[in-house]
Amino acid sequence: MTAPAGPLAGVRVLEVQGIGPGPFAAMVLADLGADVIRIDRTAAGGLTLEGPPGQGHDVMGRSRRSVAVDLKQARGVELVLQLVATADVLIEGFRPGVAERLGIGPDACHAVNPGLVYGRMTGWGQDGPWASMAGHDLDYIALTGALAGIGDADAPPPVPLTLIGDFGGGGMLLVVGVLAALQQRHASGRGQVVDAAMVDGSALLMAMFSGMASMGLWNTRARHANLLDGGAPFYSTYACADGHVAVGALEPQFYAALLDGLDLDAEEWPQYDMARWPDLRARLAEIFAGADRAHWEAVFSGTDACVAPVLALHEAPDHPHLAARGTFVEVDGVVQPAPAPRFSATPSGPPSPPVARGAHTAEVLGELGLSAEEVAALEGAGVVVVGDPG
Repeated sequence: MTAPAGPLAGVRVLEVQGIGPGPFAAMVLADLGADVIRIDRTAAGGLTLEGPPGQGHDVMGRSRRSVAVDLKQARGVELVLQLVATADVLIEGFRPGVAERLGIGPDACHAVNPGLVYGRMTGWGQDGPWASMAGHDLDYIALTGALAGIGDADAPPPVPLTLIGDFGGGGMLLVVGVLAALQQRHASGRGQVVDAAMVDGSALLMAMFSGMASMGLWNTRARHANLLDGGAPFYSTYACADGHVAVGALEPQFYAALLDGLDLDAEEWPQYDMARWPDLRARLAEIFAGADRAHWEAVFSGTDACVAPVLALHEAPDHPHLAARGTFVEVDGVVQPAPAPRFSATPSGPPSPPVARGAHTAEVLGELGLSAEEVAALEGAGVVVVGDPG
């Protein structure tokens, strides 16, 4: 694995193996150039995207080093605390109290490294009556009002992709918290605990809608009845002859461009005559269904009508705009999103493929000063697993 490039080059992050938002946050930090060392379990278990070594399926596990340590053995905990002493950040996603019971909680870590930023990723947070309960993305967005605003009016809310709770309100907010705490450490020299809860982040993502509701501009008691939830026919999706298109013509000038592309008369179809919205929706549905997706993409390409094809994941990398920007990259045969955002002075390097469990155990423990014989003895005792570095 080559030396990391990017604005976080020189920052060391320890990631205690987890699922979902924690690995996503670690991936983003690695993409930005941090040296991320994942503390893996010594045996596979639980929900995981691990595939056969060398096949690179675990995209969120890219650009890492892996050390496999048994945290149920005292010597394993000692090794992790030795690593903590060399780190800037630690990320863990246990339920409240688990890290403390293992011996790698904030107090234990700050005792060996007072400057450590300790990032905690949970669903419900470190306190509150639901803190110890299990949950998943769907539960967190249900409790915060996000789920209730999604879907058709006459059906239960749909199950959306786990973007709001896990990755937007979870992993991405953990990254923000870690970076903020690192910045504050420059002034104080002290680390701190970042309590990132998916329920808090999901609520935060609803800030604009909270404001609109307080102004009477958002009906919280109905779905598909508001400007941005599909209620407006000019902000919706439509079936065409062979797929779907997304229409986002909110502003009057964009709505005018939409009508122009569809040969509709603006005087006949005033944008905010809500009594006409059902008729407008039916007319738009009729027109879009009359041609294929490629036709509508050609009609609206280069215009401000805010019409885009609805692409499947396998189609997206081939779209001319995304291809031109390099929005997707291929790493060891696996097509995946490229690192983002982009930096003019300290660009991120290309991602490296995920590695086998414990692939860097010998390397990282060697950096701590352990000899090959000591590492072999730890492996023999089951404290660590030394994997194939590839």
